[in-house]
Formats: sequence, structure tokens, C-alpha cells
Amino acid sequence: MTMTATRPNHASPWVLDTRSLGRRPGSMKSYRFSALVGHPMGIEVIAIPTGGEVELDLRLESVAEGVLVSGTAAGTAVGECARCLIDIELPVVAHLRELFAYPESATAATTEDDEIPRLVDELIDLEPLVRDELVLELPIAPLCRPDCPGLCSECGERLDDLEPGHSHEILDPRWADLAAKFGVSGGSSAMNGRPPAVPANGSTRSAGVGDPDADSIHDN
Repeated sequence: MTMTATRPNHASPWVLDTRSLGRRPGSMKSYRFSALVGHPMGIEVIAIPTGGEVELDLRLESVAEGVLVSGTAAGTAVGECARCLIDIELPVVAHLRELFAYPESATAATTEDDEIPRLVDELIDLEPLVRDELVLELPIAPLCRPDCPGLCSECGERLDDLEPGHSHEILDPRWADLAAKFGVSGGSSAMNGRPPAVPANGSTRSAGVGDPDADSIHDN
């Protein structure tokens, strides 16, 4: 976890001043507020966008080694469905529990900065903690609904927007040129691999009553 190494900006909505706790173990204070997102919180396909709000419901408790922060962070992530590609919104909630160590504590002396965050001038910067926890709650492949059927593999349209039983007839490519020559559309016979029906003499006319060729047909 990447935590702030320099003095946090006191004016930031993500920064809390812990001096009111007085470093008295057992003293607690509750906070409920919202903070604006300065940079997207999430992954490429879905994130709480810049300008979005995160609702924070927190409790700060003074302990011997620092200040224990617990509570929840909630926001709305936006992105696109991994199957049908429509825009989606997804509520996301992360549960927070983190010790911010006093710089001179035994915890700070025996851990790295990226293991346990520190208080800096009695200030706590919550943004890195909230960002990391919210990202862990986001799905890698977000869906508009669990049973989303996705897109038609032939036309690329969203299946939810198409008629039930939507399908495409596929002409066997071996007969495509022959069908085009005689104006025969690809039907079930073409799909089954059978050639389109074509008269044996190659003509598209059928001999019958009224056909001048019909009278010239004789048995040998």
C-alpha cells in the first residue's frame, strides 16, 4: 500500500486531524462525511470517476501505538459491461480497518512505511487507504447483470435488444457461387451442406404446359 510520506494537505477533505484524541488510549471520535475523487479510483474497465463522491462513515480510536481507523467507504463506479459493452453503474462498498502508527512508536520502528502507514504531524491522509480498499472490491469483469447474454457473434448486436431466437442463416461457402449464379438464396439445404436445387440442363426454366419446349419432348 502506498502511503503519503510528506505532510498531508490539511485542507484536503481526505485528511483528518487527530489532535482532538489527545493520544489517550481508548478515546474515540466518529466521522461521517463525503469526499470528492480527484483521480479515478478503480481499474481500466470500471472506476469511481473524477468528481465522483465517496461516502465515509468512520471511527477513529486512539491506541498505544497510534490511531486505529475503522468504518466504511461507499461510492458509485461507472464503466461498461464486459459482455454486452453497455454503460453501467455499480455501487461499491469497502470496509476499512487500518492502524496509523505514531512516528516514534515501536510499530513504526519495526515496520516499513509501505506496511503500516504513519501519522504525519498528527494528520491522517485517508485517500490512499480508501483507494486501495475500493479497488479490491471492484470486479475485474463487470456485468450489467449476472446472466447477461452478451453480443451476437454474427452481427455484433446486443442480444437483449434482439428478438427471441435470433439467428443467422449461413450459406455453405462451397455452394455460394452456384447459388448466386442461379439466384437461389441460402436456406436450410445450403446450411446442411447440400447444393441448391438447379435443373439438370442448367436452365432456370421448368418444362410444362404452355412452355414451347414441352411439346418438343418425345420419347425415343
